[in-house]
Amino acid sequence: MSKSGDDKKNGKTRKILSLVFWLVILVAVVLVVLSLLPGKTAGQSLLSDILVSRTPGISVSEFNFEVGRDRVFAHANSHVASVGTLGLQVLGPDGEETLRSLFRVTSPTITEKGGFFLAYDIGGTSLRVFNASTILSSIETEGIIVSASINKNGWFCIVSQENTGFRSTVSVYNSTGTPVYMVNVGTGFVLSAELSADNKNLAILSMTERGSQITFYNGIDSHKDEPDDIYYFYSLIALDIEFITNTKLLAFTTQAVYIVDFSGGGTSLIYDFSAKRLAGYTYNDKSIIIHLYDYSIGYSGRTIHINFDGDVIAERESFSEFIAVALYRSTIVILQNDGFAFYDEQLKRHPASESSSTTATAGRILALSDDLALAAGDHFAIIIRRGEEN
Repeated sequence: MSKSGDDKKNGKTRKILSLVFWLVILVAVVLVVLSLLPGKTAGQSLLSDILVSRTPGISVSEFNFEVGRDRVFAHANSHVASVGTLGLQVLGPDGEETLRSLFRVTSPTITEKGGFFLAYDIGGTSLRVFNASTILSSIETEGIIVSASINKNGWFCIVSQENTGFRSTVSVYNSTGTPVYMVNVGTGFVLSAELSADNKNLAILSMTERGSQITFYNGIDSHKDEPDDIYYFYSLIALDIEFITNTKLLAFTTQAVYIVDFSGGGTSLIYDFSAKRLAGYTYNDKSIIIHLYDYSIGYSGRTIHINFDGDVIAERESFSEFIAVALYRSTIVILQNDGFAFYDEQLKRHPASESSSTTATAGRILALSDDLALAAGDHFAIIIRRGEEN
């Protein structure tokens, strides 16, 4: 090949490499700019919003459930499930039914974790585990159901009470509905039980004459009968427990929030509100929302957003009657008697797209995404969208 041919070939190669170089520089600049721009989700960049997988949007404005009275709701992956006195139903993002199961309950309850729904009858004997399209387990207990919970792997616990006597039973089932562990509790009244995400550790919340206590079983696969540890909340009423790691438990009482560390850290106070009156709370895997009333006439109080270290992220003063609160990632939705609104993690208010009169009779809310929520009453379940910020 001639020298001029080599020069032409080399020149073409240099042009291609130069083009690739500038394309790389351009992509890098774009990524830097996107990482600096604020995203739609509070506290996240626009780049994070693009990269993080998002739940598919809900396309309907109203859900039509046919599950009887006293409906309660949960959602996962843009599917909304409801259970009422006549059974359960799941609707997809387009409002079309994906699952229905008829079973009569008196006091319906539902919970969700990891895409698994668990519906049961408090004071009854019926329980169902299901996903968006399939019933995974159908159980009829011998004793009456006090409470039930499910972890992200689909393993679940049932707390039941004998029809005669005061003995409580905590039964653990795997994701196929097969019993894997059972413990009988002869002292106190068992309120709830939680299983860790690794399916190994069990925590049981009970009320005793001395106050509330949490009993911990480490390694239930060994089928041990005796607990590994017991933590007491003397003279306090514990309302709720939830594993935040395989060995750490979040515990709510009527006066404070605690973390119980079964790996040797003991009990630590996160937030004390003994000078206030608890109106309601919710939490996710990162933070906690608490609404507190002042001990005074009327509904004056505060909504407080805290993390698991007890640091206050934001506070908001309120003078309206609190009805319900729900949390999705860093989006908070609050229903009060004067209306419904969205808030970011700093409790900055974003009004709802619907007027207050539309949701005036709502008693239940569910945060569906960063800018969608479900508000429900006895005869309606509508989708509320976030409006422009105030």
